[in-house]
Amino acid sequence: MNRFAIFTRCSTDEQVNSGHGLNAQLDICKNFASRNGGEISGIFSDEGISGAASLDKRLGLLSAISSLEKGDNLLVAKRDRLARDPLILAMIEASVNRKGARIISASGEGTESDEPTSILMRRMVDAFAEYERLVIKSRTKCALQAKIKRNERAGHIPFGFRLASDGCHLEKEPNEQEILKTIQELRSHRVSLRQIAEELNSHNFKNRGNPWNNVSVLRVSRGKVAA
Repeated sequence: MNRFAIFTRCSTDEQVNSGHGLNAQLDICKNFASRNGGEISGIFSDEGISGAASLDKRLGLLSAISSLEKGDNLLVAKRDRLARDPLILAMIEASVNRKGARIISASGEGTESDEPTSILMRRMVDAFAEYERLVIKSRTKCALQAKIKRNERAGHIPFGFRLASDGCHLEKEPNEQEILKTIQELRSHRVSLRQIAEELNSHNFKNRGNPWNNVSVLRVSRGKVAA
């Protein structure tokens, strides 16, 4: 029986509620494994991690690779869930190959075999993933430059702060500061991201009008509470 170690990745809050969300990816992978008579050996994920992040920041992926045995498959919904940088992706593939395993995409993408045509397909898919990442990065940079020319604030206002009346400086937002302190305290007690999100939602604490999820908790917890 085929063994599949499922890996999912989500880099932004928006993806949580889209077709690229962790749950959507997991469902796709589980359905693929079931259709192919496979056994799921483990489920791993990287939450709030960019596809261009270095391997040392990909703890979920590293755990997935470490779990692989000879003949196993590392299953993803799409190849860009592994990485959007060709060099990083090549390193991932080399690590998987050394384990005697292979990468399988539930979307196909040339992962069905190692025939020349399949390898070409994989390289094309990877190139388009990198192209998409670079286009998004370029558009974001241009948008920020346009705002600066209009003398508008060009950066995201960190959670826990708000724009002061002068339209330039930041000041503490009391309610968000309290939420930040709660998150940091729960994190210090090793409470999981999902449990923290559930706890915040149960007390009707909002993430600027939206419910909390594991990714938004992670992103906010990386900030620091102002003294």
